[in-house]
Amino acid sequence: MKKISLIVFVVLLGMGSLKAQDYKTGIGVRGGFYSGLSIKHFISGSDAIEGVIATHYRGVVLAAMYQKHTNAFDAPGLNWYYGPGAHLGFYDRRYSPWYGSSDTGNFSTIGVLGVIGLEYKIEDLPITVGFDVTPALNLIPNVQFWIGAGVTLRYTIN
Repeated sequence: MKKISLIVFVVLLGMGSLKAQDYKTGIGVRGGFYSGLSIKHFISGSDAIEGVIATHYRGVVLAAMYQKHTNAFDAPGLNWYYGPGAHLGFYDRRYSPWYGSSDTGNFSTIGVLGVIGLEYKIEDLPITVGFDVTPALNLIPNVQFWIGAGVTLRYTIN
């Protein structure tokens, strides 16, 4: 009887964690400090990975993040998310704030970032709207700290 109770408890606990999100994958657009395309995929009920390809200072940035989701304010469909990530950027020195406009050539950046945000899954529609803040630290070619923010609109797939 104890084994059956334990199994039922674990199954019910697992079902509760699946309700932390209402979709499996979301594909959409991001606007803000860097703007582009975003895809988020839940690897468990509360854990997701997100990839972003975006433009930034006339360059291209690729970012990947691991995110932990939890319900916000006991509101259905509204979740906090937070987590670590990394980014890789490709820029032209002429348009970069890190170099002078007379500098020529391309350069790349590599760094780490964090994310904290809110996301709302619109009930009865396959749409999410999110807002987040992403503090980041470039490690290569030189160490620089910056903070970005953005809004994301995604179409969701179950």
